[in-house]
Amino acid sequence: PRAQVALAWLLTKPGVTAPIVGATKAAQLDAAIAALEVKLAADEIARLEAPYVPHPVLGHQ
Repeated sequence: PRAQVALAWLLTKPGVTAPIVGATKAAQLDAAIAALEVKLAADEIARLEAPYVPHPVLGHQ
């Protein structure tokens, strides 16, 4: 499921230790926990990140 892939990707990022999943049902929580077993290869991570274009941060600095 896409949500599991998204969580698995998020957990590959340094500094992310506890993503907030917002589960409201036991099945959603089970799916989120199952994401811990999803291991993404480097090429899969690259494919997920390819569309991302960084933008400068605006506002208070």
